[in-house]
Amino acid sequence: MIIVLLLLLLPFAEANWTSSPVAVSSHGCPPEKCGSFDSIPYPFHLNNASDCGQLLSDAFHLSCFNSTSLFLTIGSYRYQVLHFFPDGGGILVDFPNDTVSYSSLCRRYYDLRSFRFQANDYFGISSDNVVGLYGCGDSSLCRSDCGGCHDSNTTTTFTSSGCCYPLSDDRSGLWHVGDGFSVFLEFGCKGFASWVGSSSKSDDIKHGIKLEWAIPSNLIQGVCDLNARTVNVSSVNLGMRCKCVDGFVGDGYAKGMGCLKSCLKDGEEAYGKACYVKRHGRSSKLMLVAGILALCLSIATLSALFCLLKKQAMVKPGNDIDLDQTRSHSNISFHKGRRTRMFTHSELEEATKGFSDDQKLVNMGDGGIIYSGVLTDGLEIAVHKVHCTTETDLIQVLSRVKILSEVSHMNMARILGCSIDSGYTPLVVYEYPGNGTLEQHLCQMGVDGKLGLDWHNRLTIAAQISSVLAYLQAEIFPPVFHHGLQSGCIMLDRDLSVKLVGFELFDGGSNVATFSSKNDVYGLGLVLLEIIVGSKSVELAVRKIRNGKVEEVVDPRLYYHEQPVYKKEQMGIMADVATRCLLFGGDGRLGVVDVARELVHVTKESIDHVGSRRGPAGLEETFSNSSLLQMISLSPDSIYVP
Repeated sequence: MIIVLLLLLLPFAEANWTSSPVAVSSHGCPPEKCGSFDSIPYPFHLNNASDCGQLLSDAFHLSCFNSTSLFLTIGSYRYQVLHFFPDGGGILVDFPNDTVSYSSLCRRYYDLRSFRFQANDYFGISSDNVVGLYGCGDSSLCRSDCGGCHDSNTTTTFTSSGCCYPLSDDRSGLWHVGDGFSVFLEFGCKGFASWVGSSSKSDDIKHGIKLEWAIPSNLIQGVCDLNARTVNVSSVNLGMRCKCVDGFVGDGYAKGMGCLKSCLKDGEEAYGKACYVKRHGRSSKLMLVAGILALCLSIATLSALFCLLKKQAMVKPGNDIDLDQTRSHSNISFHKGRRTRMFTHSELEEATKGFSDDQKLVNMGDGGIIYSGVLTDGLEIAVHKVHCTTETDLIQVLSRVKILSEVSHMNMARILGCSIDSGYTPLVVYEYPGNGTLEQHLCQMGVDGKLGLDWHNRLTIAAQISSVLAYLQAEIFPPVFHHGLQSGCIMLDRDLSVKLVGFELFDGGSNVATFSSKNDVYGLGLVLLEIIVGSKSVELAVRKIRNGKVEEVVDPRLYYHEQPVYKKEQMGIMADVATRCLLFGGDGRLGVVDVARELVHVTKESIDHVGSRRGPAGLEETFSNSSLLQMISLSPDSIYVP
């Protein structure tokens, strides 16, 4: 088994010891060239991809005509490739070679029927396209702010000859994902053009039609690099792509470039082995083998520990278990493991009054249920009840508990121990600060009918939530994700400081299909909106915020119109951040570090605005310029802002 693990892990380890990012695959395939394309990015390929094991699907097969022109075939139609977009999610194809229908001083238009496209499970027309339309009888389509080329002899709305229509603009509801361009025939339009970009500078505009590509969700399992995650694709139904997690760069595909560690070295960006501490006196290969052996030993030890606990042969209830003895790979930047107690199911059942509904803190669906409880010695606890279906799930839960118990952050609730003597229903025990959850505080009034959470408290809580998530994703290697964030998982102590619980402990094989909803940035956006609105009813709030009506969605108990100007501005900023989390967080275009940076800055300005007033511990102004993340550095016990 160890030999198999060595063979599986060796390619990943070698890829992460590269000093600079590579432009082509480092997995055995020679660079493929055609005309002006010096390399063809994965998963696209010419003829020899299958020879070196890189073939993902025939859908990504390209042909090179006369060694100069690159073509993509979709269904029965062939399109010339003009450009590969650097985000890895799209290609630009040329207009059809049909006769030009109409022309103006600055643009050529093609017959709307000439671009025949068959959407499938791999390709769709991207909503990033801005369509230029000619001769439309209905001027309601026209826009004057699309960018690109403008005719100098037409009106601002282009009604006399041309009309621009960004596909991402949903105001008219005319074009939908999966549609072609023939939908514009209904408005009497005769010709079309297309470009990507909205700048008025012609150098920033790419003329052509952007197609977005994806991998069907049922085929993406195992395609992504170990340091990548899956993201949804907006233009392809049930399509997904791989994206490197924060702190890594690359295309995200195991058989492509993969993901290389990214960092700052002497003020400059560095990659791969340059980001790791060099050890002298030993060769890198020896240290690599030692690290892999340590990982294998950790897995074996964890499995043995599981069997030992399951049989209850040598460990008595109430004894301490030192999870530090199963310490993992040397690159994991965890703090020293804490001794963790083994509880019995019966004592936790007694502590939670038989897991009664009255003790329920939050129902996480497939992620389990968290209950509050009190042990016989008076210690308040929170018990996370997880429902597994296989022994593999149970081992995964134990492994996850081990990792979380080794991470130390003041805004994470400490794991006290666990219980596994109830079959496939492990119980994870957290410390419980005893002041309820964020959800409970937002849904009830304070003492004597007064507001329980004022705006300063809400802003501080938002900053702490985003900061602990950023720390887990950007300062821990491998990164730690929550994958179940909601207001019920955010416990508060007596000082209203955050104590995060409810981490997903096993994926149950459902991560791919539901990744967007489990994405931490997307979940954070929902929590931020809940903080602003004061309840879980946030659907209408997004629309009103986008229309600039923040005052209509703010919790009435905050008395928005009576607040000073700077607090109204803060509410507007948080509302904007929350909306962007929902719009761009699910597919990875907005990172949690960016969100934390904005919220912490706003919180710091709020503290500065009231003079010497300080927020709760964790927002102390321990600032420095040695940030590992360029703009924000998060330590376990403080939030750092430049």
